Amino acid sequence: MAATSLNAPNAPLLQKTHQTHVFLKPISTIPCQTSAKRISISCSATTQDRLSVQSQSQDRVFNFAAGPATLPENVLLKAQSELYNWHGSGMSVMEMSHRGKDFRSIIEKAEADLRSLLNIPENYAVLFLQGGATTQFAAVPLNLCAPGDSVDYLVTGSWGDKAFKEAKKYCNPKVIWSGKSENYVRVPSFDGLELNPNAKYLHICANETIYGVEFKDYPVPRNPNGVLVADMSSNFCSKPVDVTKFGLIYAGAQKNVGPSGVCIVIVRKDLLGNAQEITPVMLDYKIHADNNSLYNTPPCYGIYMCGLVFEDLLKQGGLEEVEKKNQKKAGILYNAIDESKGFYRCPVEKSVRSLMNVPFTLEKSELEAEFLKEAEKEKMVQLKGHRSVGGMRASIYNAMPLAGVEKLVAFMKDFQAKHA
Repeated sequence: MAATSLNAPNAPLLQKTHQTHVFLKPISTIPCQTSAKRISISCSATTQDRLSVQSQSQDRVFNFAAGPATLPENVLLKAQSELYNWHGSGMSVMEMSHRGKDFRSIIEKAEADLRSLLNIPENYAVLFLQGGATTQFAAVPLNLCAPGDSVDYLVTGSWGDKAFKEAKKYCNPKVIWSGKSENYVRVPSFDGLELNPNAKYLHICANETIYGVEFKDYPVPRNPNGVLVADMSSNFCSKPVDVTKFGLIYAGAQKNVGPSGVCIVIVRKDLLGNAQEITPVMLDYKIHADNNSLYNTPPCYGIYMCGLVFEDLLKQGGLEEVEKKNQKKAGILYNAIDESKGFYRCPVEKSVRSLMNVPFTLEKSELEAEFLKEAEKEKMVQLKGHRSVGGMRASIYNAMPLAGVEKLVAFMKDFQAKHA
């Protein structure tokens, strides 16, 4: 059969078949440009690819990792379909200029969807940054106060403690309460807090990933000009939040909204422009706000993935509906723990148990290794607790399906029946 010219009437069909198929299995489609016969081969292979997509969920594990964490399967499949050629642009998002119109449309839509999800007012800037939430431990004091200024830290776990220690380099922080002596199992009563009336800000970690302690309400700074700052890395976009209660919110994306490499900062605009002189340019919020997060090359593909997740959360009905799903999942797991007659135990006070990270121990600690091994055989992975605390931890972020939690609970009951 003669080779088909790209200028022939059927050339568009040839190009479309090649383009649609190549991002799934590029090696098998290289010959598609040369003959009409090979077009039919490509179509056959495409059918096989569709079958593999349908069965992909059977090949995937239930990933209970604390972060980087599981992502929505439909988001991953959409990213896969757009990987090779984004919206007919002829290139992948990974290849785009961050200053080109294509990527600008991606980051602008991601911001718009996030603003819609959290009802973020116009007097707040939304920044897509790099360096993870840990970089913000330094950026927050550098942007919000002078070297001698007092600030308050309420420490309910390891991340709040790390944030406090980093702030000591740039201002005068004080721990107004710490749960360390009790092994971080609760949040204090706000009425009893000795807040500094001169503190420029009050810092909290809204959800402590390691210990599974989550704020259900938020304290108010005593200083009328002070602001509340929250690290929301592990419960960001898991439920509605009144952004106006905060001067600044920051969150690493790799728990709930995207891959590692992106950090999102939501900051009230009147707090911009007061960075300390020693502040590195890459940590100055005003510079990033003035440049719409495009001062330098941002984590483009990570931002694109976050945008797909935001779009998916909106399609689910917004954060009110997402919270209901998270409450149901967490309720099933906590009930299984509480009803195990002590075989499993969660140390966290019930009133502040996290909907995202569920730590638990086994009554017989010598069974932990077997528990993890048997769970992995059942395609449930990353259930080992943080190295600093041991035990188990199931991170059940937005993207963890209800089926994953139900399978874990069934496994836990079966394991208990064998070893109680």
